[in-house]
Amino acid sequence: MGELDLELQKSISRGGWKQDPAGVQLNILAVATSEFAANGLSGARMDEIAAKTRTSKRMIYYYFGDKEGLYRRVLEEAYRKVREGERDLDLDHLSPVEALTRLAEFTFDHHSSNPNFIRLVMIENIHHGAYIRQSELIGRLNAGAIEKLETICRRGKKAGVFREDVDPLELHWQISALSFFNVSNRATFSLIFGDRLYSAGGQETLRQHVVKTVLRFAVKADQAP
Repeated sequence: MGELDLELQKSISRGGWKQDPAGVQLNILAVATSEFAANGLSGARMDEIAAKTRTSKRMIYYYFGDKEGLYRRVLEEAYRKVREGERDLDLDHLSPVEALTRLAEFTFDHHSSNPNFIRLVMIENIHHGAYIRQSELIGRLNAGAIEKLETICRRGKKAGVFREDVDPLELHWQISALSFFNVSNRATFSLIFGDRLYSAGGQETLRQHVVKTVLRFAVKADQAP
């Protein structure tokens, strides 16, 4: 048995796990997500990540190659989760207005309850999207988000409900921007202006207003719900 196999056995014994490579990797990704979101790519330490997982640093390198490889996989997993959530909404049976409403609500709720996702996107923007550029998977995942809005817009225009010039990419930008700022600037906004908008009632009001703003952009004035 090689040194690497011995290390794997030690890692499994350390956590009391059965041999479960998929579970080990999920555990690593969960810990790494928190560490990268809190400290960035440069600030996160592999020793610290390993200490908080149920395996060893050697096995992290075995599965993910190096710190940059682990960071890239964390990004991919973060985007996969949000896109899977959109897919599971099953919007095709809803009217175009209902489908757009549900998608906007989901985005607001997802971002609000997943601040680590927002922090990771902010960190990747600091790196000018270098690691997203390296990932074909993230490109495919996010293409699906635009395709979903293209379908909603096509149905809305065919039904005579949506404006003919409404653009799916602009619509995605609006939904993302409104939902993203709510999380990305929470600390500074609430310190400067107070935290009224971050109470339960304040968040529900913002959620409703995000939906209304998106619908005003997409729906014809005489068809507004």
